[in-house]
Amino acid sequence: MKQFGNHLILGISGKTLSDDDKRVLNELKPVGVIFFAKNFLDSVPYPAWLECFKNLQKQIREYTERDRLFISLDHEGGRVVRTPLPITRFPSAYLVRSQAYQVAKATALELKSLGINLSFSPVADIFSNPENPIIGSRAFGITPETASQSALKYYQGLQDGGVLGCAKHFPGHGDTSTDSHVELPILNLSLKELQQRELIPFQNLIQARIPLIMTAHILFPQIDSEVPATLSKIILNDILRQELNFQGVIVSDDLDMKAVSSMFMQPGTIGKAFNAGCDLFIVSRNINSSSLDRTYKVAEDFGKCLNDGSLREEIVETAKQRIENLLAVTPQYSVYQLEKETLLNHADLAISCCWE
Repeated sequence: MKQFGNHLILGISGKTLSDDDKRVLNELKPVGVIFFAKNFLDSVPYPAWLECFKNLQKQIREYTERDRLFISLDHEGGRVVRTPLPITRFPSAYLVRSQAYQVAKATALELKSLGINLSFSPVADIFSNPENPIIGSRAFGITPETASQSALKYYQGLQDGGVLGCAKHFPGHGDTSTDSHVELPILNLSLKELQQRELIPFQNLIQARIPLIMTAHILFPQIDSEVPATLSKIILNDILRQELNFQGVIVSDDLDMKAVSSMFMQPGTIGKAFNAGCDLFIVSRNINSSSLDRTYKVAEDFGKCLNDGSLREEIVETAKQRIENLLAVTPQYSVYQLEKETLLNHADLAISCCWE
C-alpha cells in the first residue's frame, strides 16, 4: 500500500490532524496534500489562522516523513477560493482575463506565503455552454482563442511567481450540462470537434511546458464509449501523450467525485487508470465522508493489480519517475505573513478587474 503513496495527493480532515489523518499520512506517505476551506480557521485574525495552518503543514511533513511534498490548493478565484481573509478574493477567470498575468503573479505570491507550491489552475475549459453548472465563468473565454490566450497568461504568471500550474479539465469540461461532482457527464463530441475547439487551450499550454494536466470525469462516447476520460487510454495516451505530445504529469480529478467514486471501488479500476495514462491521483476527503476507507481500498487494489499482472511495474515506475522529476524542482516554501501594503495592492487589482 505504501507504494501507492508515491502517486497520491490526499485531503486532510480538518484544521489539525486527527488520529485517522496521522495514520494514513504515516502508512501511505502521500507525495502531496490538498487543502480546502475546512483546513483553515475562519473568523479569527490573520496571524492566528496563519499560525494554525503553519503548524498543520509541519505535522503533515512529520507524519509523511517526506522532505519534499506537493502542497496544493484549488485556487482559481471567483467561487473557487478556500482561504480566509485577508488573502485576496480575486474575481472569476472570466472577469480577470485581461489582467490574467498580473492576477496570477499576485496570487502566486499569496500562495507561497501559505506554503503552497501547486495551484490546480488555470482552467483551460471553454465557456461554450451557458447551461454548464460547473464551469461557466471559471473559464477564461467563450472561444478557443480567448480561453487560450488568458489561460496561458495566467499560467505564465503562476510560473513567474514560483508556483506550479495545472491545466484542467482534459479534454474539456466547458460544454457539459451536468456536474461531475454529482453524476457522470456525457459529452457527445467527435475527436474532430475536440481538435477544433476544446483541445486548443490545452495544446497552447503544453507548448508553454505546463507541468501538470488534470483529467475530466466525463464520458466521450464518440471517442471512447466504455470509460470516462480519467480511465481512457484513447484520451490520455493516444490524444494527450501522443497527439499533443504532453510529457508532464497527468493527475486525476478528485476520485471522491460521484462521477467516478463507485468505479474506483471496483477491483482493477486503479490499474486501468494507470494503464490509461494517469500518474497521480487526488483523493480530497472533502466530498465523501467515508473517504479514508475508500483511500485504503484504492491503495489495496493498486497492490493487487501489480500482483496479478494487470498493471505492469514499468508503467508504475514511469509514472513515479515523472512525479519525482517534477517534485525535485518544486520549491518548498515556509509559511509567513504578508505585508499589509502588498495585500492592499492586490485588493486594488481585484477591484480593477471588475471595472473593465
